Amino acid sequence: MGSVKGKVAIVGTGEVPTGRFPEKPAIYHAVESARQAIRDADIDKDEIDFVMPTAAMFSFSYIGELTTARLAEELGLKNCKMNCLIFSGGSSSSTGLQLAAGMIASGTAKCVLFVHSEKLGTGLTAQGGIDLFAVSGISPEWEVPYGQHYSTVASLSTTRYKYETGCTDEQFAAVCVSNRKWAELNPNAFFRKPLTIEEVMSSKMLSTSVRAKMSNMLFDGGSAFIVTSAERAKDLPNKPVYILGEGGVVSHHVFSQEPDISRYGWAEAGKEAFEQAGIAPKDIDVAEIYDSYPIYQIIAFEEVGLCKRGEAGEMFLRGDTWPGGKTPCTTNGGMLSQGHTGAGGGVAITVEAARQLMGKAGDRQVEGAKFAVKTGTGGTYMDAQVTVLGTEIP
Repeated sequence: MGSVKGKVAIVGTGEVPTGRFPEKPAIYHAVESARQAIRDADIDKDEIDFVMPTAAMFSFSYIGELTTARLAEELGLKNCKMNCLIFSGGSSSSTGLQLAAGMIASGTAKCVLFVHSEKLGTGLTAQGGIDLFAVSGISPEWEVPYGQHYSTVASLSTTRYKYETGCTDEQFAAVCVSNRKWAELNPNAFFRKPLTIEEVMSSKMLSTSVRAKMSNMLFDGGSAFIVTSAERAKDLPNKPVYILGEGGVVSHHVFSQEPDISRYGWAEAGKEAFEQAGIAPKDIDVAEIYDSYPIYQIIAFEEVGLCKRGEAGEMFLRGDTWPGGKTPCTTNGGMLSQGHTGAGGGVAITVEAARQLMGKAGDRQVEGAKFAVKTGTGGTYMDAQVTVLGTEIP
């Protein structure tokens, strides 16, 4: 990534609302998001020479359509040379962004369109969604037979972290409140009604310490971004969002094989990303932290260096991460409030990071934002991916 720093930029984004839309096929969310990104970048669609869809978890049939270039055909792309589906769960946008950057820097591609679309809200029954996330990324030999699922995984990490740091349930609830305050300002978020700590704390217990309002819900949605060379970006109307640094660690497949369930690989990944970028965590203006449960937002926030270990909970509780706070965090509302759209949780915060740095985040805009850090993780938090973006090249 060192050779890519400042040579590649995000130049356009698109996103449709998150929700339940039984009347709209998944391809609608993909095409509309892509068209928005093309219009936002102000490019001719035929500049796109590489289409990079990510998987939709609701349907193997639809994955087949994306794999075999349906999106390129629907968009009428005339100069598309390659179409390749990229998928690593919630870190798919990090994976795709890094691959796109490498291809552009090497001259393999000139303009890459990354697209996500999903119908987890209406393409599956409620039980179907529960069943899907009872097995995806969970070992069929060693975990599924014993009832492991994502809420128990979050519970185990939450319990260990509480033991080591003293973080309170109210502080975990404050993460949900922080994300909701941002979602109230986001027209594409599903949950926009104000949320209180008391409401979170009084919601149903799912797995010890993890309550219903600390969990995400499954929805339909879509988002997209366009990546091109820094040289081409200079001629386009949007402020280029340069890729400055990327760090990654893959630590496990089976959750029980994770060496430290209250830290994961975030510190190592963050150190790598910030060293490549040439800036420090204190220079970050907006943090787009992957959030499927409060514990993972807190751990990544601390481990990438935005505060010391054990301090994040209090920061969320006193409003440092809220609109107007000193460290704006997950400013689209995240999966806890915008909604869980499969791999789209990571794509949505990538889009949001770009919007913030372009100065196009509307009522959520963080004034003067120049640098952002964005994280992603897939499966049962199998990896830690950290990306540093900026409108300046240090």
